[in-house]
Amino acid sequence: MAGEGEQPVALVTGAARRVGAAIARHLAAHGTTVAVHYHHSRELADSLVDEIRRAGGRAQGFAADLTSADSGARLVEEVQRQLGDLDLLVHSAAGFERQAFGSVDPDAWDRMLSLNTRTPFFMSQQAAPGLRRTRGSIVFVTCSSATTPFRGYAPYVVSKGATAHMMRTLAVELAPDIRVNAVAPGTVLPPDDMSDDQLSRIRDRIPLHRFGCAQDIAEAVAFLANASFVTGHELLVDGGRALASR
Repeated sequence: MAGEGEQPVALVTGAARRVGAAIARHLAAHGTTVAVHYHHSRELADSLVDEIRRAGGRAQGFAADLTSADSGARLVEEVQRQLGDLDLLVHSAAGFERQAFGSVDPDAWDRMLSLNTRTPFFMSQQAAPGLRRTRGSIVFVTCSSATTPFRGYAPYVVSKGATAHMMRTLAVELAPDIRVNAVAPGTVLPPDDMSDDQLSRIRDRIPLHRFGCAQDIAEAVAFLANASFVTGHELLVDGGRALASR
């Protein structure tokens, strides 16, 4: 990502836990200075930063409420002020709320669209001048549900579908200097409240007969960050489940 002899800089949103933490950890292990964004999870973010530093990497925590587009833009500005121009912006933070169709209200709709789609757009806009200077890239973490919707999460699914199309739009808008791609996880880190029966039924529908893990997504993000002739692409990381659905 960066020039020869330089250490690239990445901002990973939602990096304190789960998939975001795996992405931050993986990038840092491969020589990237990582801005670890968090909102409420300060202790987890601090712990991750300490872990990366103990392993010889470079990381720094940054707090922001990404339900606000202005706060997201200020986050990018502050990271670049302290660490330099970004080589990589990873949009991993997301809201995920289960809601029956009849109970969806405007607040829930706006919450999902703001965090999952609106704020990432304005963060990308803020980061674009620096990314042009580094000829860097943006990677969105979308979701397989954007292509194959599932019940009970309408605002989330619609927001992720919008984000996938925003990725393609930005790939056109920001070319040739900035590449823009997405990773679409399938069943990765299933919810803790699922029964063994439910987990077994889902696993049986995945051709690779296993759930994904956070590291699978981290490796896909790193691949797209370095794939210099790939832009506008959504990489589905689902163990083949979408093929089986067809």
